[in-house]
Amino acid sequence: MSQKHLVCQGALCQCQFGAAPDTLKVLTQSKIYINDDKSSEKLVATTMELGPTFEKNTFGTCTMTNSSCVPNIILWDGFYDKVTLPNKGNPLLEDSKGTCAIGGIPSVEFLTHGQMSQPSEANVENTDEEILLLINPVGTTVEREILLIPID
Repeated sequence: MSQKHLVCQGALCQCQFGAAPDTLKVLTQSKIYINDDKSSEKLVATTMELGPTFEKNTFGTCTMTNSSCVPNIILWDGFYDKVTLPNKGNPLLEDSKGTCAIGGIPSVEFLTHGQMSQPSEANVENTDEEILLLINPVGTTVEREILLIPID
């Protein structure tokens, strides 16, 4: 079984009937954060993110209506059903799909889940120096001295 990322505010979404992506905004809860050490940006997205829940609230031109594609999510499929958050919603996963009132089928999908890797100082302190040198062979002055590379 492969792992799936939880979706958070900032995830990039696209409608299969639209011409451009838009960014998800979490509007239904303000307490549960993920991948955000300051708890200020990455709210967990849930199945309660319904209606117009995007930054620009448009996916460009809609091929179904030949007009502006204004998303109106009425349902999410493929969510994580083992947890229910205080807003009564289940967390969305990177392969969850949203059904728009216009299209009537699950046509809104995630291009990105919104999480971003941010190594902390503790990650750096706990890094094996030999592995670090393999990843970054140029390294710092101290690392070059360890390898006995002449320093000018």
